[in-house]
Amino acid sequence: MCHMSCIIFAAKHLNREEVAGKRLIEVGSYDVNGSVRPLLSHWKPAEYLGVDIKNGPGVDVVCNAEDIVKKFGAETFDIVISTELMEHVKDWRRVISNFKNICRTNGFILITTRSYGYPVHSYPYDYWRYEPEDLKEIFSDCDMIALERDFEAPGVFMKVRKPLEFSEKDLSKFQLYSMFAGKRIQELTGSELQGINFVMLAIKGSLRNFLYQAYRWMQSRI
Repeated sequence: MCHMSCIIFAAKHLNREEVAGKRLIEVGSYDVNGSVRPLLSHWKPAEYLGVDIKNGPGVDVVCNAEDIVKKFGAETFDIVISTELMEHVKDWRRVISNFKNICRTNGFILITTRSYGYPVHSYPYDYWRYEPEDLKEIFSDCDMIALERDFEAPGVFMKVRKPLEFSEKDLSKFQLYSMFAGKRIQELTGSELQGINFVMLAIKGSLRNFLYQAYRWMQSRI
Protein backbone atom coordinates (compact mmCIF):
# COMPACT_ATOMS: atom_id res chain seq x y z
CA MET A 1 0.00 0.00 0.00
CA CYS A 2 1.39 3.39 -0.94
CA HIS A 3 0.09 6.95 -1.09
CA MET A 4 1.25 9.29 -3.86
CA SER A 5 3.08 11.30 -1.20
CA CYS A 6 5.10 8.16 -0.36
CA ILE A 7 6.22 7.88 -3.98
CA ILE A 8 7.15 11.56 -4.03
CA PHE A 9 9.21 11.12 -0.86
CA ALA A 10 11.10 8.18 -2.38
CA ALA A 11 11.74 10.19 -5.56
CA LYS A 12 13.13 13.09 -3.50
CA HIS A 13 15.31 11.08 -1.17
CA LEU A 14 16.64 8.20 -3.27
CA ASN A 15 18.56 8.68 -6.50
CA ARG A 16 20.01 6.73 -9.40
CA GLU A 17 23.51 6.61 -7.88
CA GLU A 18 22.18 5.09 -4.64
CA VAL A 19 19.99 2.52 -6.40
CA ALA A 20 21.85 1.43 -9.55
CA GLY A 21 23.52 -1.96 -9.16
CA LYS A 22 22.33 -2.37 -5.57
CA ARG A 23 20.16 -4.98 -3.86
CA LEU A 24 16.78 -3.63 -2.71
CA ILE A 25 14.15 -5.28 -0.55
CA GLU A 26 10.64 -3.87 -0.11
CA VAL A 27 8.88 -5.27 2.95
CA GLY A 28 5.10 -5.03 2.70
CA SER A 29 5.25 -4.82 -1.09
CA TYR A 30 1.69 -5.91 -1.99
CA ASP A 31 0.54 -3.24 -4.45
CA VAL A 32 -2.90 -2.09 -3.31
CA ASN A 33 -3.00 1.46 -4.66
CA GLY A 34 0.46 2.28 -5.95
CA SER A 35 4.12 1.42 -5.41
CA VAL A 36 7.60 2.94 -5.43
CA ARG A 37 8.82 -0.09 -7.41
CA PRO A 38 8.38 1.28 -10.97
CA LEU A 39 10.38 4.38 -10.04
CA LEU A 40 13.25 2.53 -8.36
CA SER A 41 13.34 -0.32 -10.91
CA HIS A 42 13.87 2.33 -13.62
CA TRP A 43 17.23 3.08 -11.99
CA LYS A 44 18.35 -0.52 -12.60
CA PRO A 45 19.09 -2.06 -9.21
CA ALA A 46 20.89 -5.41 -9.23
CA GLU A 47 17.82 -6.87 -7.51
CA TYR A 48 14.43 -5.61 -6.35
CA LEU A 49 12.77 -8.13 -4.05
CA GLY A 50 9.17 -7.57 -2.94
CA VAL A 51 8.13 -9.36 0.25
CA ASP A 52 4.69 -9.61 1.87
CA ILE A 53 2.57 -11.98 3.95
CA LYS A 54 0.52 -13.08 0.94
CA ASN A 55 1.05 -13.40 -2.79
CA GLY A 56 -0.17 -10.69 -5.13
CA PRO A 57 0.90 -7.73 -7.26
CA GLY A 58 4.44 -6.64 -6.39
CA VAL A 59 5.18 -9.72 -4.25
CA ASP A 60 8.11 -11.93 -5.20
CA VAL A 61 8.47 -13.86 -1.95
CA VAL A 62 5.83 -14.58 0.70
CA CYS A 63 7.41 -14.01 4.11
CA ASN A 64 6.46 -12.32 7.39
CA ALA A 65 8.33 -9.10 8.16
CA GLU A 66 9.33 -10.69 11.48
CA ASP A 67 11.26 -13.42 9.60
CA ILE A 68 13.15 -11.58 6.86
CA VAL A 69 16.60 -11.84 8.48
CA LYS A 70 16.05 -15.54 9.13
CA LYS A 71 14.91 -15.96 5.51
CA PHE A 72 17.51 -13.88 3.67
CA GLY A 73 20.39 -13.42 6.13
CA ALA A 74 21.91 -10.42 7.90
CA GLU A 75 23.37 -7.48 5.94
CA THR A 76 22.19 -8.76 2.57
CA PHE A 77 20.48 -5.67 1.10
CA ASP A 78 21.75 -2.18 0.35
CA ILE A 79 18.33 -0.52 0.62
CA VAL A 80 15.38 -1.56 2.80
CA ILE A 81 12.01 -0.01 1.91
CA SER A 82 8.75 -0.18 3.83
CA THR A 83 5.76 1.90 2.79
CA GLU A 84 2.63 1.92 4.94
CA LEU A 85 3.46 -1.32 6.76
CA MET A 86 4.66 -0.42 10.24
CA GLU A 87 1.27 0.49 11.69
CA HIS A 88 0.05 -3.01 10.80
CA VAL A 89 2.72 -5.18 12.46
CA LYS A 90 2.01 -6.27 16.01
CA ASP A 91 5.65 -6.86 16.97
CA TRP A 92 7.03 -3.57 15.68
CA ARG A 93 10.30 -3.91 17.64
CA ARG A 94 11.21 -7.17 15.95
CA VAL A 95 10.36 -5.82 12.51
CA ILE A 96 12.42 -2.66 13.08
CA SER A 97 15.31 -4.80 14.32
CA ASN A 98 15.05 -6.89 11.16
CA PHE A 99 15.15 -3.77 8.99
CA LYS A 100 18.32 -2.62 10.71
CA ASN A 101 20.02 -6.01 10.60
CA ILE A 102 19.15 -7.01 7.04
CA CYS A 103 20.55 -3.68 5.84
CA ARG A 104 24.24 -3.54 4.93
CA THR A 105 26.63 -1.06 6.54
CA ASN A 106 26.25 2.32 4.83
CA GLY A 107 22.96 1.11 3.36
CA PHE A 108 19.68 2.99 3.55
CA ILE A 109 16.34 2.33 5.25
CA LEU A 110 13.31 4.22 3.94
CA ILE A 111 10.03 4.03 5.85
CA THR A 112 6.61 5.65 5.49
CA THR A 113 3.89 5.04 8.06
CA ARG A 114 0.83 6.63 9.68
CA SER A 115 0.59 9.09 12.58
CA TYR A 116 -2.06 9.92 15.19
CA GLY A 117 -5.24 11.22 13.55
CA TYR A 118 -5.17 8.85 10.58
CA PRO A 119 -8.34 6.70 10.47
CA VAL A 120 -8.43 2.95 11.03
CA HIS A 121 -7.45 0.97 7.93
CA SER A 122 -7.04 -2.68 8.88
CA TYR A 123 -4.93 -4.94 6.63
CA PRO A 124 -5.88 -7.09 8.52
CA TYR A 125 -5.20 -5.11 11.74
CA ASP A 126 -4.15 -1.55 12.49
CA TYR A 127 -2.08 -1.50 15.68
CA TRP A 128 0.11 1.60 15.98
CA ARG A 129 0.68 5.27 15.17
CA TYR A 130 4.13 6.86 14.81
CA GLU A 131 5.17 10.48 15.21
CA PRO A 132 8.39 12.05 13.87
CA GLU A 133 9.86 12.07 17.38
CA ASP A 134 9.14 8.33 17.65
CA LEU A 135 11.11 7.47 14.51
CA LYS A 136 13.87 9.86 15.55
CA GLU A 137 14.28 7.94 18.81
CA ILE A 138 13.70 4.46 17.37
CA PHE A 139 16.37 5.05 14.72
CA SER A 140 18.79 7.04 16.89
CA ASP A 141 21.32 4.25 16.29
CA CYS A 142 21.37 5.23 12.60
CA ASP A 143 22.26 8.44 10.74
CA MET A 144 19.09 10.43 10.07
CA ILE A 145 19.01 11.80 6.53
CA ALA A 146 15.37 12.86 6.12
CA LEU A 147 12.39 13.02 8.47
CA GLU A 148 9.16 14.60 7.27
CA ARG A 149 5.45 14.66 7.96
CA ASP A 150 3.16 13.53 5.16
CA PHE A 151 1.74 16.62 3.45
CA GLU A 152 -1.44 14.76 2.41
CA ALA A 153 -2.59 13.03 5.63
CA PRO A 154 -1.34 12.26 9.15
CA GLY A 155 1.84 10.28 8.56
CA VAL A 156 5.61 10.38 8.77
CA PHE A 157 8.38 9.61 6.26
CA MET A 158 11.99 8.77 7.09
CA LYS A 159 15.31 7.87 5.47
CA VAL A 160 18.32 6.77 7.51
CA ARG A 161 21.78 5.37 6.80
CA LYS A 162 23.16 2.41 8.77
CA PRO A 163 26.50 3.63 10.18
CA LEU A 164 29.86 1.86 10.09
CA GLU A 165 29.91 1.51 13.88
CA PHE A 166 26.35 0.24 14.24
CA SER A 167 25.20 -0.73 17.74
CA GLU A 168 21.49 -1.56 17.91
CA LYS A 169 19.42 0.51 20.32
CA ASP A 170 17.47 -1.23 23.08
CA LEU A 171 13.79 -0.42 22.45
CA SER A 172 12.30 -2.78 25.02
CA LYS A 173 10.98 0.08 27.20
CA PHE A 174 9.86 2.37 24.40
CA GLN A 175 6.17 3.27 24.38
CA LEU A 176 4.21 3.74 21.15
CA TYR A 177 0.67 4.96 20.59
CA SER A 178 -1.69 1.96 20.38
CA MET A 179 -4.92 2.13 18.38
CA PHE A 180 -6.36 -0.54 20.67
CA ALA A 181 -5.45 1.05 24.00
CA GLY A 182 -5.99 4.65 22.85
CA LYS A 183 -2.72 5.71 24.50
CA ARG A 184 1.00 5.05 24.48
CA ILE A 185 1.88 1.61 25.77
CA GLN A 186 4.92 -0.64 25.98
CA GLU A 187 3.23 -3.88 24.94
CA LEU A 188 -0.16 -5.05 23.70
CA THR A 189 -1.75 -7.24 26.36
CA GLY A 190 -4.09 -10.18 25.91
CA SER A 191 -6.99 -8.23 27.44
CA GLU A 192 -6.61 -5.42 24.88
CA LEU A 193 -6.48 -7.84 21.97
CA GLN A 194 -9.64 -9.59 23.16
CA GLY A 195 -11.56 -6.40 23.90
CA ILE A 196 -14.44 -4.84 21.99
CA ASN A 197 -12.12 -2.32 20.30
CA PHE A 198 -10.06 -5.16 18.81
CA VAL A 199 -13.23 -6.92 17.63
CA MET A 200 -14.59 -3.77 15.97
CA LEU A 201 -11.28 -3.09 14.23
CA ALA A 202 -11.15 -6.68 13.00
CA ILE A 203 -14.69 -6.41 11.59
CA LYS A 204 -13.85 -3.14 9.80
CA GLY A 205 -10.67 -4.66 8.39
CA SER A 206 -12.46 -7.75 7.12
CA LEU A 207 -15.22 -5.67 5.51
CA ARG A 208 -12.71 -3.38 3.81
CA ASN A 209 -10.72 -6.32 2.49
CA PHE A 210 -13.93 -7.96 1.18
CA LEU A 211 -14.98 -4.78 -0.63
CA TYR A 212 -11.50 -4.39 -2.14
CA GLN A 213 -11.47 -7.99 -3.43
CA ALA A 214 -14.99 -7.52 -4.83
CA TYR A 215 -13.85 -4.35 -6.60
CA ARG A 216 -10.84 -6.15 -8.12
CA TRP A 217 -13.10 -9.00 -9.29
CA MET A 218 -15.53 -6.59 -10.95
CA GLN A 219 -12.64 -4.76 -12.65
CA SER A 220 -11.35 -8.05 -14.01
CA ARG A 221 -14.76 -8.76 -15.57
CA ILE A 222 -14.95 -5.48 -17.46
